[in-house]
Amino acid sequence: MKLDNIDNGKTFDWGKTSEYYAKFRDIYPEEFYKKILDSGLCKDGQKVLDIGTGTGVLPRNMYKYGAKWVGTDIAENQIEQAKILSKNQNMDIEFYVCPAEEIEYPDDTFDVVTACQCIWYPDHKKLAPKLYKMLRSGGKFLILYMAWLPFEDEIAGKSEEIILKYNPQWNGSGETRKPMWVPDEYLEYFDITHREEFDIKIPFTRESWHGRMIACRGVGASLSADEICLWESEHKEMLKKNAPEEFYILHYVAMAELTVKK
Repeated sequence: MKLDNIDNGKTFDWGKTSEYYAKFRDIYPEEFYKKILDSGLCKDGQKVLDIGTGTGVLPRNMYKYGAKWVGTDIAENQIEQAKILSKNQNMDIEFYVCPAEEIEYPDDTFDVVTACQCIWYPDHKKLAPKLYKMLRSGGKFLILYMAWLPFEDEIAGKSEEIILKYNPQWNGSGETRKPMWVPDEYLEYFDITHREEFDIKIPFTRESWHGRMIACRGVGASLSADEICLWESEHKEMLKKNAPEEFYILHYVAMAELTVKK
C-alpha cells in the first residue's frame, strides 16, 4: 500500500508483519471493550462489520458478547492469521480479504460497523456512502484508536527515536492526546453522537514490547529485512539499559460513535 498522506508516500504492507501482529498486538485491555459494550454496541445478536480487521483482534475479543461478526482486511496474510486464531478458539467469524471501499452488501445489512486503528487508510469518498447504505436505520459507525504517548513515557519515546533513525519518513510518531478524527466525508451521512478519550496503562515485558514495535507500520510493515535486523539489535539493547523485565506503557484511547442520519 502506498498513500501520499502516510509516511510521505513510502510503501508499507501489513502482511509482512502478520505473525508478529497476531502475537503481539492483541493488547487492548478490558476497559477498552467495556467502553464499547457500555455504548450498547457489538453484542446481543447485532450484526457487525469490522473493516481493516487485521488479525481480527476486535471480533475475537468481543465474540463472547453475542454479536455476529464479519471482518475484512486488504492484507491476505492478516486475514490468514485471523482465520487461524478464530478457528483455534472455535469462533464462527467470517473473515475475508477485501479493501474497505470494495465491500459489497445489501442495504440495511449491519447494525454496527467498526474501524479500529485504520481510519487513515480508506478512500472516504467511496466508503462513507457505502457504509451509510449497508447500515440499518439508527446504525452506528464506531471509530477506535489507541496509541502510546512518547512525550510522557520514556520507553515509548526511546523506541520511537530508534524507529525514526531507520525510517525517518514514518509519520506515526509524536502522538499526543486528541479527539478521534472523523473525516469530513462522513458528516453528510452520519451525526457524531459521542466522542471520548481516556488514558490507560498497558503491561508489557521486554519481549512483548519489542514484538509490539516490530508489528508497527514504521518497522515490520515497511523496513527491509536488513534494516529490521539492525533496528532489532539497537532496540533490544535500549530495552536492556532502560526497561525492567516487566513494565507499563502509557497509552490513550480515542473513540467516536457516528449514527446514521434519519
